[in-house]
Amino acid sequence: MEEYSIFFSNGWEHIVDINAYDHLLFVMTLCAAFKFSEWKQVLVIITAFTIGHSGTLILSALDFIPTNPQLIDLLIPFTIMITAIANIVNYGKEGKFSDAKFKYLIALVFGLIHGLAFASNFKFMLFSDSIVMPLFLFNLGIEAGQIFIVILFMLALWFYTKIIKGEHMKWNIFISGAGFGIAATLFLNALAL
Repeated sequence: MEEYSIFFSNGWEHIVDINAYDHLLFVMTLCAAFKFSEWKQVLVIITAFTIGHSGTLILSALDFIPTNPQLIDLLIPFTIMITAIANIVNYGKEGKFSDAKFKYLIALVFGLIHGLAFASNFKFMLFSDSIVMPLFLFNLGIEAGQIFIVILFMLALWFYTKIIKGEHMKWNIFISGAGFGIAATLFLNALAL
């Protein structure tokens, strides 16, 4: 079992590593539209994201889908930009695009895309014919890392709204705007390559 622990560690490090800030950026942008009181919805949406990239990891590990690093480098910032725009445009609105179930579906679909970035690392680490335990531990590490980031993010949101008395709408605009700006830079850099 000790040789499998590397999968959990790599999943964790893939999320909390500052060099993997595109995934951190996506998680924070995804959570920006949620208020502190909606923390349960945040956990569900993060889990939907994990389920999405788990599906991609399985398909990639079994060689059902190829990985194209250039395309992935374009798609990941694109998902962040779309999420940021949706956060701002749909803030406080009722309707199909503001519905929690729709947001879970989007997180699931975008998780499939982000899973492509995890796939090359995961395939490189495989050392046995069975992918079940490595995949489970890798995803568990990713989920633990995401929950850790979300807890820090939600604590910062709590401090901003409860202690500083800031408005959640301004928080959403700031985080989403920053997410969009950084993702747009990543997107343009990927186009230039």
